[in-house]
Amino acid sequence: METFLKTLQSPLMWSMLILFVAFYPMLISIYVFLPLFIGMMGYMMIVGIEKNRWSYLLISSVYLINLEANLSLPFFLTLIATLLVYLFFYRNLAFFKRCTICAPVITVFLIDLCYLAIILGYDFIFQTQSIVLDKILLYSLIVDVLVVVIFA
Repeated sequence: METFLKTLQSPLMWSMLILFVAFYPMLISIYVFLPLFIGMMGYMMIVGIEKNRWSYLLISSVYLINLEANLSLPFFLTLIATLLVYLFFYRNLAFFKRCTICAPVITVFLIDLCYLAIILGYDFIFQTQSIVLDKILLYSLIVDVLVVVIFA
């Protein structure tokens, strides 16, 4: 019975993950109160880079590009923000290795702040309004950090 559950669990988990990556960004465009999970997927990408997990990289990249396409955001800014945090900040967080929650929380917070800075710079340079700063973004940041605390 245990082996049956294990063989059933893996395809079920992958199908649920694929459904989440494919359809959750569409739900965000309809229901604006759902969190964006930019930081969580960015952290998943960084973990994929660190541990050479191509599945983490693929899932997070597809989710972030799908999110940008569904919300009409500029392409690849989330990927750029994640890679900037990885290059400039993540290696410096090595002294937080003993604290299992500190490094993921700080990384997610930095990814969200870096993305916000990049999107505000993009809006200023091109005189557009890609995203409205209000309490929904703060809510999304808080939920993003909480999800990483739960799953880290």
